[in-house]
Amino acid sequence: MTQRVELATVMDRLAVDGLITDYAVAVDDGDWVAYRGLFTPDGRADYRSAGGVEGDAGKVAAWLAESMRLFSMRQHLIVNRRVRFGVLEQDAGDTARVQADYVNPMRLAGPDGDSAAAPPDFVCGGRYAFGLLRTYDGWRLREVVVEEKWRRMPGRQADSVVD
Repeated sequence: MTQRVELATVMDRLAVDGLITDYAVAVDDGDWVAYRGLFTPDGRADYRSAGGVEGDAGKVAAWLAESMRLFSMRQHLIVNRRVRFGVLEQDAGDTARVQADYVNPMRLAGPDGDSAAAPPDFVCGGRYAFGLLRTYDGWRLREVVVEEKWRRMPGRQADSVVD
């Protein structure tokens, strides 16, 4: 690889990482306009494994807006990002696949709609599969698939790992 190609790859990795971070921040902040703007026009998301919906970014943003009202605090942590660049129409680097784990602590809203000062009482985790496309406006999400692997809910104690 030449230094120019290596630099372009590093810049793409940074841009892809920024897009994934923007995704998490949009969900946590409830910025559904920003959320929809992260997707290609035909972009889709699938939250069915977490009890949600599958559909275009608008449909999923509407579902998220409604379901996230239950939580006064949300904090998406997306880690262990594995990025693989692909080929589209013979042009290397125009697509990307990202596999990343997540942990999502949230706080259920109290009767007044607020209890942000209390610790999280709902925590879930799993893995994302992101499909990305380079567009004239930069990298955008073409596909998001959530694979929830576990959750801890209020009033339930986690099973002991050590006897």
